[in-house]
Amino acid sequence: MKIAFAGKGGSGKTTLSALFTRHLAAAGLPVVAIDADINQNLGAALGVAPADLARIPPMGAHIRDIKELLRGTNPRIGSADEMVKTTPPGPGSLLLGMAPGNPVHERFGHRVDGATLMVTGPFSEDDLGVSCYHSKIGAAELYLNHLVDGPGEYVVVDMTAGADSFASGLFTRFDVTFLVAEPTVRGVGVYRQYADYARDHGVDIRVIGNKVQDAADVEFLREHVGDALAACFGHSAFVRAMEKGRHPDLAELEDDNAKTLAWMRDTVDGAVKDWPRFTRQSVEFHLRNARAWAGAATGADLAGQVDPDFVLGPDKLAAQRAAAAGATA
Repeated sequence: MKIAFAGKGGSGKTTLSALFTRHLAAAGLPVVAIDADINQNLGAALGVAPADLARIPPMGAHIRDIKELLRGTNPRIGSADEMVKTTPPGPGSLLLGMAPGNPVHERFGHRVDGATLMVTGPFSEDDLGVSCYHSKIGAAELYLNHLVDGPGEYVVVDMTAGADSFASGLFTRFDVTFLVAEPTVRGVGVYRQYADYARDHGVDIRVIGNKVQDAADVEFLREHVGDALAACFGHSAFVRAMEKGRHPDLAELEDDNAKTLAWMRDTVDGAVKDWPRFTRQSVEFHLRNARAWAGAATGADLAGQVDPDFVLGPDKLAAQRAAAAGATA
């Protein structure tokens, strides 16, 4: 399942992304964590040493290589230069699974306590003034567009702060979006933006109240977000230790907060996987981008990259694996 963590800057979405990743990994479940936030703090929140973080190749700096890999032998895509971040897969495209051997994980992943961390990368000096951060997170969008994840497999994405992810179709790539909101006017403001933008796209948004101290905080959140409020995460000595650079054993997390993480996993596991909708939305935003800018930028027929009969799903991944096994037999 694909899970987004969103919220305003400082809401605690990176901390909860890290805690949820650790919760899944501690249960022995396959989980990939992607830092797609411009501030790039997820690795530190997971306890990765600065020297190790510096050695992780950023996906955003190698997006052409990722395009070349994912286009495979798709006859509708003439070259990697004709691919954009929204290009959907089709027959011949390389589909990705969560099992060992995923070439994106092998090149860009860093193992940390049972999870695989990938990073989109920070702004470089060359980017300043000439590039937006969406050029970095486009690599994550391509990865998600080509990933066939199954039950009990998880991808956790720490999103850009605020509503910036709506600048592309990235916000539709998830089975569940956890919007982390503090019990403040600004904290619930991002939820309203998300809810307004996502209303027509079937995006499943669950609000996680964070830094909640008492019943009055819970009531404030419920007043402003209604039934979207799913659970609350209280003030935590465990989290304070994380923020100071320490990484206690997950068993030391407060009982109520541990129960919130378990509830979040149950929510994700209960989400309905809708591959036809996932494919349809991928195509929709690809065609939007083609009309708005990408067709002119690439000089390619981007609408022609869409195979109208192709629907991503486990059957396509299984067929690809069977063909690869037959070729090597």
